[in-house]
Formats: sequence, structure tokens, C-alpha cells
Amino acid sequence: MYLSRYHRSYSKLKSIISRQYSQPALLDQNEYTETPEYPPILDMSLQARKFREREKVYEKIKNVKTVEEKQIALNMPRYYGWQCVMLHENKVPYNALPMIQSYTRSHFIPVDKLPDIYNDVSATADEVVKEIRSNIEDAISFENEGVEYNREISLDVPEKSQAEDAQAKILVKQINRIIINSLTDRVPHIFSTQVDYDPRHEAFWFVGGVDVPNEVVKWRKQYKWLRDRLFEPLDRPVQYLGTPFVAVRSHTPLRPIVPYSEAENPEFKVNRFSYHPETVGYYKQYRHGTNIPGYWPGDRDEFGLLSIHGRGHILARKESFGPEDNEEALHCQAMKASFGWLLAQANYQGFTTYNDITYPLVTQTVITNGQLWSLYVYQLNTITMHNDAIDTNLKHNICYGTKPLKLYETIENGKVQGLNEDVLKMLVQFYMNSPEERDHELKPFLGKEEQVVADIEDDNKRCWLEKTFKHLVSNRPKHLLQPEIYMWEKIYKIEHQTRFFERRRRPFELGIDPYKRRLDEHLPPYIPKAIRPYPKHKKKFETTYYPDV
Repeated sequence: MYLSRYHRSYSKLKSIISRQYSQPALLDQNEYTETPEYPPILDMSLQARKFREREKVYEKIKNVKTVEEKQIALNMPRYYGWQCVMLHENKVPYNALPMIQSYTRSHFIPVDKLPDIYNDVSATADEVVKEIRSNIEDAISFENEGVEYNREISLDVPEKSQAEDAQAKILVKQINRIIINSLTDRVPHIFSTQVDYDPRHEAFWFVGGVDVPNEVVKWRKQYKWLRDRLFEPLDRPVQYLGTPFVAVRSHTPLRPIVPYSEAENPEFKVNRFSYHPETVGYYKQYRHGTNIPGYWPGDRDEFGLLSIHGRGHILARKESFGPEDNEEALHCQAMKASFGWLLAQANYQGFTTYNDITYPLVTQTVITNGQLWSLYVYQLNTITMHNDAIDTNLKHNICYGTKPLKLYETIENGKVQGLNEDVLKMLVQFYMNSPEERDHELKPFLGKEEQVVADIEDDNKRCWLEKTFKHLVSNRPKHLLQPEIYMWEKIYKIEHQTRFFERRRRPFELGIDPYKRRLDEHLPPYIPKAIRPYPKHKKKFETTYYPDV
């Protein structure tokens, strides 16, 4: 009587007793097996437990249904953004090729002609070149000598680089228009393609196996359980930013250049670059990771066909770098641009840096100043290069590229001299390369009914996710400044500890790392009493819909 009347845990105790003394259920015949089955023996070391936790996070991101929610999930661990290694398209330091190849896992193959897959359209391309030759010559002469444009000059970029890119952009648009108009009635896929001018191409991924920064080594020395792991490699978040002159998109992806089964071919292996990116000339910046292929999720034409970029940054490089390094800089630019665009497209198909692609993607990249043209074909076979997969993932990406080829020799008396039809033919073949339907599922990691936020029926959830996603990709600064350690604090409080008499108020004095604040660790918007749902007035804050990652 005392137990049933006064004990607070009686109901719970009662349920336990009832389960313990209830009648045994009939045993399932499948309960017994011929051989004993034991639970798996797990490694309970710290590294193994942390690895299993990370695998759970990877699986949660994989199970997120929509593209926008996956992008929000990638940024969930960092409220102020990741400390990203910034790879700008038009900034290539000296001797950057080994690092770019390693960070994009790209095997480069120099070629003098296009791969054999382009031979199918060689005869038609010859006919097109003969038809458009005169139009191309007129466009080149007119845009170079027939008209002058007023250009805005930026103080951040050398004037000669801006002038070359501006002139090349105008010419590229004219050549793109001429080729597309001539191919519309010959090639079916050209009629339905979309052309983007100055689109925004961004990509975000993690690279493992990189040397640990000195500040991380100092932090690890403070803890005994980390002293045997002082130089254990870390993941480096990498962000690519680029803007081509012209990008052409299609509804279906291009055909693979190399069979996907050969992605693990040891001949395509790339040497790992483990040094700090600062040693090459690439620096870090706090920002949210963004994957943008030049359009919003849900667009019909979501696969890249061709992108054309400028090479004005070559003029801003030092003469001491030499012509060989300038040529390698073009290869670096092509690999960054191709990998970045395809990675962003893969993210819109539901793949992420933690969940590798299940089929290859191909794009064609052109770098030009109007006269010199470099042509590249890039096949993306893998996007997973983080620390847990850097040694187990044997796939590599492949890039075919040519040297800078002259489209024409000179312009004399308003006429183009020495137009190279072979270069023009290769460019026409890029446009004629037909995309094809795949016989496999393109979006295996997205939901069946909900693949983008626009598919969500709940109005509140749909509007909130769209607003949050667009705010993240805008990378606007927070309403409060990021926390920082002032120089006098670093000298007197951290390195020498001479101000021990002061009260500890700063985050680093309380053992708090503000940069590890999660994206959802903030107070939701307040709901005034006048607009709270009737008759319940207790809900003071709006509902948030962050993914459970």
C-alpha cells in the first residue's frame, strides 16, 4: 500500500515487475540457429569510437532528402563558417600544379588532339567550320578593332589583366552565338541548351592527409591523451570560387571519356601533397561552404556541357615564373574550374564530399584570351577525399588538356590573317558532343517525392528552409562580429600568462572555442503575443527545421 500510494517511481517499477513475471510468449522457431551468432566485437579505442561517430554523421547526411537540406547539413558544425583554403579561379601561385592535382585528385594527360570519342562528329564539324569561317573572322576583326567599350576598372586586379579579359569576354560571346546558331538545325541537343553569362560557380569539399598546423600541435600538447597523436593529419575544408565568361548546360550528362571501371587504374594515381597550402600561396578564410553550379536546385538543365574562361591573370604573374609555369597555371585553372563545376553539379544530384558519386560526370573547359585557346576534357570519378577515405578511396579524376593554340595569327587592315581551322574545329566538336540518357538512377541519395525544398508541402518548413539556404550561400556577415583574440591577449594572457590577477571572462580563458559553435545554437525568432496562435500563447519562439545531423 505504501509503495503504490507514495512512491514516485511506482508506475515505472510496476511495468518492470509486470514484464518480469508475465507469461512467456511462444518462442519463435527462427530464434535458434545451427551456428551461434555473436554481436560484433567493436574496437573501443578513442580513434575507433570517433570514427564510428563520424560514420554516423556521414550516413545521416546521406539520408537527408533534399538538396538544400544537405547543403545546410554540411555547414551544421560551424556557426561562423569553416576556415577554408580559398581556391580562386584567377589566382594561381608559382608551382601550384602538385597541390591542385592532389586537392582535386586529378590525373593530367597532355594531348595534341581531342580523345577518340570526338571522331564521330569530325566530318560534320568540318562542314560547320567552312560555313562559319567568314563569320568568325568578321567577329574577331570587328571586336578587336571596330569598336571601343567603356570598361570599369577595379583596383584589386592589374589593368592589363582586366583589359584582356574584357576583350576576350566580348569575343567569346560572339563566337558562342555564331556556333550555336549554326548547329541548331544539325545537333538536337543544342536547341534545348541554356547559356549562362558570368555565372557563379562555387564548390566546397574536404581534403585529408594534410600536415597539421602549428597551433593545432600546441593545442594537442596540453592533453596527455593526445600527445601520441600530435601530428595526426586533419581534414582541410576547401572552397573554390570561379566565374566563367560563358557556360552551356544541358538536360542530360555527357558520355564518359573513360569507362568508370578504370577510375581505380594505378596509372592515374596522383601524388599526395601534404604540405601546408600557405607554403604554395593559398590562404584561409572563414566562410560557409557553398556548392553552386550557376543555377538554383530544381533547374531542368542541370548538367554542364561547356564553360569558357579567361586567362588575364597570366599577364599579372612575374616574368621570373617562366613560360612553363604559366602553362602549368592554365592547367591548374582548368582543373579547378572543371572539378569545381562538376562537384557542384554532383551536390545537386544528392552527392556530397562525404557520400561519393556512383557514376562519372564529364565537362569541357576552354581557357582563352581571344587568340590563344586551351581546350580541356575532364571526367569526375570521385569527390570523396576526406581524412577517413583518403587512403581507402582509389578512384582518380582524369583531365585531358592541350597547350595554348592560336586561333589566328594577326589582324592587318581590319582582316584576320592565318585563321587556324583545326582549333576552330576542336571548339565546334565541343559543342557537338551530344549528352545521352543514363540507364541508371541519377539521384540515388535524394528522396523519391522530395528532392528539392520546393517539393515540401508544409508551407512553414518550405519557406524556412529556402530562406536559410539562400542566407547561407550568400555568405553575408553575422549581425555580431566574429570573436577574436587580440594581440595583447595572445602575448600577455596566452603565451606568457602575466595577467593572472584579472578575472577570467574571455572564451579562451573559460576553455570555450567559439568557432565550434553549431549552426543551430542560436535563439529562434521571437513571436510577439499579439500574433501567437490562438488559444495557445505559450509558444514564444518560431520553429526551426535544421536537419538532424
